[in-house]
This record gives sequence, structure tokens and C-alpha cells, in this order.
Amino acid sequence: MEKYAVNKKAGFDYEILEKFEAGLVLTGAEVKSLRSNNVKLSGGFVVFHGEIPELINVHIPRYKFSNLPTDPGRSRQILLKKSEINYLRGKLEEKGLTIVPLSVYNKGRRIKLEIGLVRGKKHFDKRASIKKRETDREIRRVFKN
Repeated sequence: MEKYAVNKKAGFDYEILEKFEAGLVLTGAEVKSLRSNNVKLSGGFVVFHGEIPELINVHIPRYKFSNLPTDPGRSRQILLKKSEINYLRGKLEEKGLTIVPLSVYNKGRRIKLEIGLVRGKKHFDKRASIKKRETDREIRRVFKN
């Protein structure tokens, strides 16, 4: 399993409640561009159009050796089980919850997307996570010597 992109900002800006693995519908040129580690997940989120979940605001640039015109910011369909779709649609009705992409990776020959059901952190929560990260770093440095 090779990770192509990780949304590091999601862990800082959001409290991750649950994680799901989803398939991603891509064109061939998008897959080649993705495999060359050209994808930007930050700012992306999942919306529902009817029964179909779609990934919005994820930028996969045009593959440089392709002649086909592609839109790097287009919405892409996400493949989930019916029960997961119904569960996530119900959770999105709750106030303050959203779905964001966490990482893109391959599983065999398939491109998979890890999405997370998240709640936004407040400013003081972000400061607490920074403080925890700094103290953990300090502890590791002390025990290393």
C-alpha cells in the first residue's frame, strides 16, 4: 500500500470521529497524475447529490503527458456501500459534522480514499493540540539522550 497524499491539516482543524474507506471514480489521466503524487486534499469535502456522494475541491492537476483536456477541480464520485451512504447522510444532518478526505492510497490496483466524519475544532482546542505536540516532542528528546 502506497500513500499518494495525506491531508495533514484535517487532523489539526478537525476532530476525527470516524473513518471510512471509499473507492474513487477517476479517469486514466487522473490516475497517472495521482500516482506521480500530484494531488491536493486540503480544502476538500464530501457532499451528496441525491444518493450519490461526491468529492469537491480536491485538486488533481492535468497529467503532463496527456493530450486530453481535463478539469483539475471537478467533482468526483465516491463509491461506498449503501448502508455507509445512508449512515453518513444521517450524520450530515447533525449540526457541526462534515466529511473530509484524509488520504489517498492504492490497495492492489485500486485507488482508495480514506474519508473521515469530523467535527470542527475551536481555537482553544487547536492550542491544546499544539501544546500536547510540543510536550510530546520534548519528552521524546529528553529520553533520546
